[in-house]
Amino acid sequence: MEEIRVDLREMNEKDMALYAKHEELLFKLNQTMPRTAEYMDILRELFDGRIGEDSFVRAPLAGAALDKVTIGNRVFINNNLLAMARGGITIEDDVQIAANVQLLTNNHDPYERQILICKPILIKKGAWIGAGATITPGVTIGKYAIVGASAVVTHDVGDYEVVVGNPARVIKTLDAEKFE
Repeated sequence: MEEIRVDLREMNEKDMALYAKHEELLFKLNQTMPRTAEYMDILRELFDGRIGEDSFVRAPLAGAALDKVTIGNRVFINNNLLAMARGGITIEDDVQIAANVQLLTNNHDPYERQILICKPILIKKGAWIGAGATITPGVTIGKYAIVGASAVVTHDVGDYEVVVGNPARVIKTLDAEKFE
């Protein structure tokens, strides 16, 4: 997985304006009655065409670089998602993300703190991320996999695998035929 290095001291005016707009939209979203036309309009504007049909993100929502987030169809994301998306986050169709999940695509260089080291996160079709889970940079969550509550996922999770703990470890594999 390709690593992207971003020097925060070199942010251009276009990026700064985009991220200021994201902050404003996040504030509005987090202060608006859910599931109203106004709320849905703000959500669509925030993700600028990168949120699929019948998908919903419950406020409050926090994060950075949300222009690098793509959400598929029929995705449900519960409240308090933290999406640090500089490395890119792709959430495929039919994913469920519980409350208080952290999707962290970036970390700071330990010696140059103004440099972010970024790797994308991919959450494949039908995966279920439990409450309070943390997904770290560069991780892929497999098709129909389950990440248990409060798990800290530092390595890829295979299709149909169930992981729990810190660091997350596989405890079983689901029957793939029951999903098809």
